[in-house]
Formats: sequence, structure tokens, C-alpha cells
Amino acid sequence: MSRTLGVDYGERRVGLAISDELGMMALPLDILPVQSFKQVIRDVLRLCQEKQVAGIVVGLPLNMDGSRGSAVEAVERFVLELRRQAGRPVEVWDERMSSRQVERMLIDFDVSRSRRKGLVDKLAAQVILQSYLDALASHRDAETVGVFRPQADPPSAEDCRL
Repeated sequence: MSRTLGVDYGERRVGLAISDELGMMALPLDILPVQSFKQVIRDVLRLCQEKQVAGIVVGLPLNMDGSRGSAVEAVERFVLELRRQAGRPVEVWDERMSSRQVERMLIDFDVSRSRRKGLVDKLAAQVILQSYLDALASHRDAETVGVFRPQADPPSAEDCRL
């Protein structure tokens, strides 16, 4: 099997996680500073080549009620550009609560505020990717979906619901 890259796209930082080759476990990978949109795309594509990534999962920051917030537009733009250039499937996945879940865990483990800043993004990417892999495994067991569903149109809130 092949690896999947998980992405938590943000205005200042992009958190990255990668799956094991069996697609069962997500591992934190890196944090990319956002210097420019084009640079982030180049860095993600370079990592895909280096790590032999077959598909990409990008967290979609929906509001708690499922509505689209202001951050969704930036993520959709990022996803569309990845889909144009990546040469591999790019999925979106509901990321509600991923950063808050990670932040709470780091506070519980008494990680300092300055150290948390550097960890939250890649751990949020790990949570997003693990959630996706778990859902994929449960569907695969039921033989109801394929590994990826590439889309030509921009992702919508419906794309992120199970």
C-alpha cells in the first residue's frame, strides 16, 4: 500500500502528518511556515515526491454547526491548486475540533505555551489524517468506498461529512 499526507492548512503555518505504508496509523511529520501560497504548494508537492505519497487529505475548517467560516475559502483555494498540480487524489476532511482537541491534550500534559505553538499544527494534521484513515478502514471493511474520491469541483461542506 502507499502513504497518505494529512494537511492542516493555516494562514501562518501548515501542519503535516503522514500515514504508515499500510494506511493504518498517522504520524506527525512537519510544520511549514507560510511565506507564500506558491511556496507552500511547492513544499507539499516536494514532500509528496520524497515520501512517495499516493493521496492527500486536507482538513476543512467548518464551523461547529457545519456552516462555512472565513477560513474555508483559503483552504478551498489551496485544495483546488493542489488538485491541479499534485497528480494524485486530494480529499477534504472535516477538521472540526482537531486543533482544540490537540490544544487540550497538550495542556493536560503540561506542555508550555511556547512549545504548544510548534506542536499544535502538525498534531492537528495527525488527528485529521487518523480520523480519515479510521473512517476509510471502517468503510473498506464494509467494502463500500474506494481509497480516494478525486473531485474536480471545489469541496463543499457535504464532502466532509461521513
